[in-house]
Amino acid sequence: MNFGFTEEQDFLRESVRKFLDERCPLPQVREWMATEDAFDRSLWSEMAALGWLGLLVPEEQGGAGLGWVDFVVLLEETGRTLLPSPLVNTALAITAIGEAGTPAQRDRWLPDLASGAKVGTFAYLEADDLPGAEGIALTARAEGDDHVLSGTKHFVGDAGCADLLVLAYRRSEGSLGLAVVSRDAPGVSVERSSSLDETKRAGIVRLEDVRVGAGDRLEGRPGDELVPFLLDCGAVAVTAEALGAAEGALALTVQYAKDRVQFGSPIGRYQGVKHRLSDQWVDTESIKSLIYYAAWSIENGREALPRYASLSKAYVARAFTRIGVEGVQLHGAVGYTLEYDIQLYLKRSKWVRPQFGDAEHHLDRLAARIANEA
Repeated sequence: MNFGFTEEQDFLRESVRKFLDERCPLPQVREWMATEDAFDRSLWSEMAALGWLGLLVPEEQGGAGLGWVDFVVLLEETGRTLLPSPLVNTALAITAIGEAGTPAQRDRWLPDLASGAKVGTFAYLEADDLPGAEGIALTARAEGDDHVLSGTKHFVGDAGCADLLVLAYRRSEGSLGLAVVSRDAPGVSVERSSSLDETKRAGIVRLEDVRVGAGDRLEGRPGDELVPFLLDCGAVAVTAEALGAAEGALALTVQYAKDRVQFGSPIGRYQGVKHRLSDQWVDTESIKSLIYYAAWSIENGREALPRYASLSKAYVARAFTRIGVEGVQLHGAVGYTLEYDIQLYLKRSKWVRPQFGDAEHHLDRLAARIANEA
């Protein structure tokens, strides 16, 4: 098993970093944060032209046909710059369609997602905010060949700019199902909601007698298997972005420690500061080891995915928060002001914690898995 990166992955990282350094410096990110959806369609089109949106899309549908390790390389770099984009949620929609869609369904939806013509998202959370599949209570009403949905999905990532919604629901007999519904479909309404991290927007999706025909349902794989798999993929994706953001926060703090002079010397020369920065570096390297193994397991050993998705997400939920808090503290009082960028990374660390399950959820899940294996 080789955990080194290929030449192609190294080139991908370099090209993504160069593009983001030029197009997405933090002052530009702040401008996007002030817009309604924190989303720039023209930048999205550029990302599509570079092939980023189609990394996980098969070549037959206009994508690159690459895997999740490649995608995590991309997410690590977008996280580093706090890029506001629906990249994670569109990838989950792509994964759902690729895993369970018929050839006709893949041809119908994937080319538009790869080209940037459409934005996708995955809607599964409901009012009780339970992070696992057990929290999905929305139940379809059968009318002929159609499934009719009425209910509400909460905390839907990028709901304000999404064109296609992959909805998780329960069939009348209780099993899980997935359907792709257009935002413009009759009975669908979207309400934008605020977020602590203004680079990450969400919303509420309300469904009133929304009819889902056989051609809109993803039935190529049992929903009871696919939904947990998508939740694990979501945990991997947000952890990958969090890794990049943690590295970005650490880089800001290291630079500040070099520049800030106290008692005639840069504060980075003092042992107490060095130790805290070293601890942050150890945390980022630990996250990196966990998340790339989890990404590798998506393609090469799915039986290990739940374990390593949970290990990664549980660790990053706590470690990234430590890095954010320590970064603000090492900046001193100015770290709490809006003028300094370190507070943006602290907000991202707080946003990451509950996404696809907080640390406690994933640690409980790991404990249950270990107990079952004993």
